[in-house]
Amino acid sequence: MLSLSEAESRTADLVAAARKAGADAADALYVCNNSTQISIRLGALEDVERSEGEEIGLRLFVGSRSASVSSSDLSADALALLVERAVAMAREAPEDPYAGLAPEDRLLRGDAVDVQGDDGADPSPATLRARGEAAEDAARAVPGVTNSEGAGASASRSVIALATSTGFARGYSTSGYGCSASVIAGEGGGMQRDYAYHSTRHLSDLEDAVAIGRRAGERAVRRLSPGKLSSGAMPIVYDPRVSSGLLGHLAGAITGSAVARRTSFLLDRLGEQVFASGITVRDDPHRPRGLRSKPFDGEGLPTAPRDIIADGVLTGWIMDSASARQLGLQPTGHATRGVGGPPGAGLTNLYLEAGPLSPEELIADIRLGVYVTELIGQGVNGVTGDYSRGASGFVIRDGQICEPVAEITVAGNLKDMFRELTPASDLVFRRAVDAPTVRIDGMMVAGA
Repeated sequence: MLSLSEAESRTADLVAAARKAGADAADALYVCNNSTQISIRLGALEDVERSEGEEIGLRLFVGSRSASVSSSDLSADALALLVERAVAMAREAPEDPYAGLAPEDRLLRGDAVDVQGDDGADPSPATLRARGEAAEDAARAVPGVTNSEGAGASASRSVIALATSTGFARGYSTSGYGCSASVIAGEGGGMQRDYAYHSTRHLSDLEDAVAIGRRAGERAVRRLSPGKLSSGAMPIVYDPRVSSGLLGHLAGAITGSAVARRTSFLLDRLGEQVFASGITVRDDPHRPRGLRSKPFDGEGLPTAPRDIIADGVLTGWIMDSASARQLGLQPTGHATRGVGGPPGAGLTNLYLEAGPLSPEELIADIRLGVYVTELIGQGVNGVTGDYSRGASGFVIRDGQICEPVAEITVAGNLKDMFRELTPASDLVFRRAVDAPTVRIDGMMVAGA
């Protein structure tokens, strides 16, 4: 793994070589990932994985023609061949009037925000093993748990550096830690599985392994002996584990590429009421220790917190430079990319702000509904907003969460679902995309 300064220098040198070889513009991205993963099953060490990899990608332009190439060989000879091949490819590529580097006047200049993405810790494999064992032991100790799918712990570190021919050359590093457990409760055809996990940037923020394991076991046991539910229209309440998925559908609908292709169900809703008044959805790339926090985007533009939805109103699209040019707008600092291709657009630490009601208050008036804890399948149409997912969870009766239910389908249209969405007060930042418990009235349930 190169140091941060070495990575910045290496990408800048590659860009300079591309310009010297005839490119009109170029950028280079270096990514290095090192990780250790320990897997435990039934009290025994099942696997130890150690991966180390680095790769550099070059994107260059000859006029309005471009090419992208990448290599895991960072030797001088390999990079020279990389440049030569990229220039030859670009000269044969079709013209694209929208492709190009980010506007020079919008690049990050001056000091970058410190997002505290790397704690510098380096836990040993033995430490990770002990954490994984503790998680599984706690899960298997829950009465009713009969088997284990395994538990594990991980540690990783990444270095990212970006350079452009417009004078940008910066990088940053991140650390990551995780712990998980997945167990089975019950016997024979009545078995049920569930899991729990936690991921953080700083090791000190990682939840206690015993708590993670115990939660996995309790969740699995709680799902035993699921019943059936009659079909009909009723309120659906999404557990925070799955409510964040609704924000993922929102994110996909407001990317510049989807809007430019006219494949978004929110295509004509810019500046309009999409959620109820009082609803805020915010993207915060500067959250300290956030799982997707970063000081600049995949094109070198500064990142900034932004309300995607403000008082229920859709405030704008998220765009890389190419989609912004296609729409006649400016890029928004949301470019994402890998080493092998052009940028796209994506959000960082996205969350739905909490509402005033507790989860108990949110469901208190529901005579019959479903509390969803797991969703299955990908039945969402990004063009129309039609939504149909397999689900399991618990029946809500007279304001109380009651018996488990499985093998049901919940359906609606995201445009209607967003308007009917009511968030509870239990927002906790645990993932890259977070939402509290959410209630949506009037959805269709297909049961037994």
